[in-house]
Amino acid sequence: MIYSMTAFARESSTTEQGVLTVELRSVNHRYLDCSFKLPDALRPLEPKLREQATRALARGKLDCLIRLQSHPARSGEWQVDNAQLERLLAAASAIEQHMEQSRPLSALEILQFPGICSTQEQSDELLLKEAGELFAHSLDNLKRSREREGAKLAQMVLDRLQQLEAEVSTTRKVLPDILQQQRERVITRINDLDMEPDQGRLEQELVYMAQKADVDEELDRLEAHITEIRRALEQGGPCGRRLDFLMQELNREANTLSSKSVSSTTTQSAVELKVLIEQMREQIQNIE
Repeated sequence: MIYSMTAFARESSTTEQGVLTVELRSVNHRYLDCSFKLPDALRPLEPKLREQATRALARGKLDCLIRLQSHPARSGEWQVDNAQLERLLAAASAIEQHMEQSRPLSALEILQFPGICSTQEQSDELLLKEAGELFAHSLDNLKRSREREGAKLAQMVLDRLQQLEAEVSTTRKVLPDILQQQRERVITRINDLDMEPDQGRLEQELVYMAQKADVDEELDRLEAHITEIRRALEQGGPCGRRLDFLMQELNREANTLSSKSVSSTTTQSAVELKVLIEQMREQIQNIE
């Protein structure tokens, strides 16, 4: 399978502590880079989530956001720590004896002191378990989305490869005629000068010009790279870096073809090759 690095997944679940929501976003990146934004109650879960993401994904920047929207009606009942309250009141009474003017503490002020009042919390262990399961489900959906997008990207590349291969084949067919036309053009210009050239030297120069304009090796390498790209796509898996390298090699051969061009036909062919290569390169940037 070919996987894209761009995808989105969102899952929600109702738990005892509230509505749990997991959002996963991934975009293209040179390596695998995972970022997590979690509620404080789920912080202990981050190493496990990172490990799951590393096993499932090879490349891409993954942003994970987990939200917990508590149920106000399900909040635990407030409980007063009577022992802590007695200690607070005793301390306040002792301090008042050393003050000329003082006023009694209000109930609201007493509630603000740490440890006086607490709520009965739900099980954090259960919440961690539910969050882990929801993340795993979201990660599966994200990977399926990346797979669907990757199949489309692979098909786009294959379509461009077919056009690229046709352009290379056309160039190879017209190349002998172009070289012959170049030879005839040089001989015609020499004849127009109304002089008798050194035939040996003339043949040497014509051979040298033909060698400079010969692009058979470049066309062979283009075809070899096309075959390798198809093989990588058929093999599947994380092949984005390899494909990107092959795009560079294709572009290098297209540039050489352009620099050796001796006619408008091969020049236009080189331009068309570069356009197709750039279109493939843009798509390959998103392949894992």
